[in-house]
Amino acid sequence: ALEPQLECVAAVHSPGTGIVDSHALMLALQGDLEHAGGLVALNSPLALAESSPSAITLIAGDGTPLRAATVVNAAGLQAPALALKFAGLDARFVPPSYYAKGSYFTLSGRSPFNRLIYPVPQAAGLGVHLTVDLGGQAKFGPDVQWVDSPDDLVVDPARGDAFYAEVRKYWPGLADGALHPAYAGIRPKIASKYEAARDFWIQGPAGHGVPGLVNLFGIESPGLTSALAIGEYVADMLSR
Repeated sequence: ALEPQLECVAAVHSPGTGIVDSHALMLALQGDLEHAGGLVALNSPLALAESSPSAITLIAGDGTPLRAATVVNAAGLQAPALALKFAGLDARFVPPSYYAKGSYFTLSGRSPFNRLIYPVPQAAGLGVHLTVDLGGQAKFGPDVQWVDSPDDLVVDPARGDAFYAEVRKYWPGLADGALHPAYAGIRPKIASKYEAARDFWIQGPAGHGVPGLVNLFGIESPGLTSALAIGEYVADMLSR
């Protein structure tokens, strides 16, 4: 067997699957942007955006105006709130925001697996799967916990019991005391836990009527994997 410790009925083997250094990727993209003459402006909150047929005028919090032919709203958790600041964009095209927290637990000791392990997805998430970081540390997660605030990033150690139960479905040999709270993230949901799943809503001028504006709503964690493809899709959308 490829993974002797894995208990399952069947599996799909993906030999090309791997992990990405997200920070290095972002720095590389920033370097490409700056090399092309672009500028990264941090700590520049948007107060208002006004649109016309030829340009969008962004008004920063300090009153500084910036005119742009195209604007891509890729603000993640804050994308719906940011979209509401665009004058002329009908609010019916802006989805509500919901927050699904995902916690991770790390594994003490060496992992018995040589590959990433993904169980069958569950509602609102991919299930408690096994992955590794660039340092070789194995971790399990994320789970799904609906929360009211995107600032709720503390991992509750009590959730460890559910982690043991989930992981032992495919790794019965997981020892007691082997898991430890690590970190948590928030999924930018645009559908509540009572609704059918809805995500990756890429909304352009043809959909909402504002020239030059593209909104990216509900871009969850696979958005990092598909970031370059999303960029190409948006560029093509704006070139039409």
